[in-house]
Amino acid sequence: MRVPGVAITLVLWTACAAAQALPSLDDGYRDMYNLQFQAAHQVFQQWQNANPQDPLGPVSDAAAYLFAEFDRLHVLESELFTDDNRFRARSKLLPDPEIKRAFDAQLARADSLAGSRLTAEPGDANALFARIMALGLRGDYAALIEKRDLASLNYIKTGRALAEQLLAHNSNYYDAYLAVGVENYLLSLQSAPMRWLLRMTGAQTSKQDGLRDLRLTAEHGRYLLPYARLLLAVAAVRDHDRAQARDLLEGLARQFPENHLYVSELAKLQ
Repeated sequence: MRVPGVAITLVLWTACAAAQALPSLDDGYRDMYNLQFQAAHQVFQQWQNANPQDPLGPVSDAAAYLFAEFDRLHVLESELFTDDNRFRARSKLLPDPEIKRAFDAQLARADSLAGSRLTAEPGDANALFARIMALGLRGDYAALIEKRDLASLNYIKTGRALAEQLLAHNSNYYDAYLAVGVENYLLSLQSAPMRWLLRMTGAQTSKQDGLRDLRLTAEHGRYLLPYARLLLAVAAVRDHDRAQARDLLEGLARQFPENHLYVSELAKLQ
């Protein structure tokens, strides 16, 4: 009579061990920020296999494809964002077509899964955030690789509106603040007449509001916390606050020692 009890215990223990062995999305993002993109893809694929209805799996995998392209094309080097003339004169980049197809496929899958979940439960926070993140990724690709600034602005505006919708009911969903903060901060860098025109189209252009929301993600976010801190470091360089920029980059370099970007950006501040 004791054998079945032992067997049940072993089955439960094995199930718990398997659950513990399954990597989380956090593991995939850690690999991504460490520029270990193949490892990140493996984690995100495992997550999708175990959670096939979760749109955060494919949208996270799309993020890994985009960050790999950013790394290959040297997109995130600070000079591009701290020198306005250089940013305006930037060239359209030559993307990897295979990466682009995989990126688009994962975004399409995320959109489909998010749509299904939102139809069943309109208030599903993770599904809404997956849509916000997909819009942000499309906006980044359009602006920083394809140099389609108007298309990027439309993605950013739509994502910000969805983020505000999400935060109205889930104010502690800190990753969503990044979508609001990015629009405000980036558009605040435009000239006064351009800011006026942008506001007429419904865009938000407050630098202080943008920095406030980026800090919320940088301090309390989950998946996007390191990205928010990098953006704040760039903002600090633009404001000639080298001490703050150095502090942010040193923290990122310690947390993600395989990421050469943080080390190279730190060297520029010496």
